[in-house]
Parts: sequence; structure tokens; C-alpha cells
Amino acid sequence: DQTEDDKNKAYIYVHVGLIKDEQGKYEEALTFYEQSLAINQKTLSPNDPELAKSYGNIGIVHRHMGNYPKALSYYEKALEIQQQSLPSNHPDLAISYNNIGLVHYSMGNYPKALSSHEKALEIRQQSLPPNHPDLAKSYNNIGSLHASMRNFPKALSYFEKALQIDQQSLPPNHPDLAMSYNNIGLVHNNMSNYPKARTFFERAIQIGEQSLSSNHPDLQGYRNNFERVKNK
Repeated sequence: DQTEDDKNKAYIYVHVGLIKDEQGKYEEALTFYEQSLAINQKTLSPNDPELAKSYGNIGIVHRHMGNYPKALSYYEKALEIQQQSLPSNHPDLAISYNNIGLVHYSMGNYPKALSSHEKALEIRQQSLPPNHPDLAKSYNNIGSLHASMRNFPKALSYFEKALQIDQQSLPPNHPDLAMSYNNIGLVHNNMSNYPKARTFFERAIQIGEQSLSSNHPDLQGYRNNFERVKNK
């Protein structure tokens, strides 16, 4: 029947949109996501959580394109639907708060970003097991904000929590682990703990060399960070 057809189309459009977004073909991704949203608006009730996902997907592409105010408005629509239709500690709500936090961070609205990321963390602490990788992401995001606001001891404590979870939940050469070591190295560098910074940058490089291509920008970044503190 027609509805079933529409559902299938919406599903296909989302998957093609996802692939286009990952390929960096953002305009094409938007077209597919918008077609999927149009079908969902026609076939779903206005507070269906699936509709929230449609808005969220479009928000993600706008964020990747640097259209931050647009991204924010789509993320807020997604959140509004989720608040009406899901339990208050549902992990999908945390994803929306996290997305909103990332946009505020990119726009330099650090206090707003912090409040969104703290809401995401609170929900994840209630709804996920204590060593879930999404919790580590929340700790990393809050750590990055404190580092940007130059609250280095606070940043360090959040980054260390993230690292602890990553060490428990990820394989030992996972790129996220390298990023955690690098984050901690940067904070030690800012606090003038240069020997500690060197140790953490070295670990980031070791893992990056196992898990990333030799010219990957993250790995280049870890090497540059190490070079800067090598002789301090």
C-alpha cells in the first residue's frame, strides 16, 4: 500500500543521505534528507520520534556545512518532539542536547554549550552503563569546553574520566583513545607540565600510527604537538 511504499522510500532516502554526508557531498545529502522529512511529515504524527530523527539528520548536515544557526533550529525542533514523546532520560534526548552543545561550541557560545553538554551527560549517566563510549564522548566534550574557557584543572578531570572509559570499552589501538591521550597532553602543556604532556602525546602518536593513515590530519596534529614540547 501507499503508506508502506512511502515508509520504504523514506528509509532509502535516509540511508543515501547518510552516505552522501559521509562523503562530504552535503548539498546532495540535504536533498535526500529533505525528501525523507517530507514523507515523514505526511505519514507520521507531528510528535513521532522518527520525525525528530529526520530533523536531527538535516541539522547534522547544516553543522558540517558550517550553517550553525540553521543546524541549531533543526536540532531544537528534534529536541522539542523528543521532549513530548520520549521519557525524560531517553538516550535520544542526550544525542539532541549533545548536538545543540556542539553547535553552540562552534559559535563560541561556551556557557550555552556547557549547559547542553551537561544535560546530555546527566541523561547518559542515568540511561547507559558506566563504561559506555557515549559517556566518554560527553566527558570529552565538557573537557574541551573547560579547556577553551581555560579552566585547565577541570578540563583535565573530565578528559581523565573519558580516558578511563575508553580504556575499558575500546580496543587498545582505537583512534578515540589516541584523541583522549592527545587532549590530556594539551591540558598538561597549557599547565606547563611538559614531561607529562610529552608522555601523553607519545601515546597518542603510538596509537595513531597503528590506527590511522600516515598522512591523517589527526596523526599530524599529535606529532606537531609532541614537537612543540619535545625540548621544553
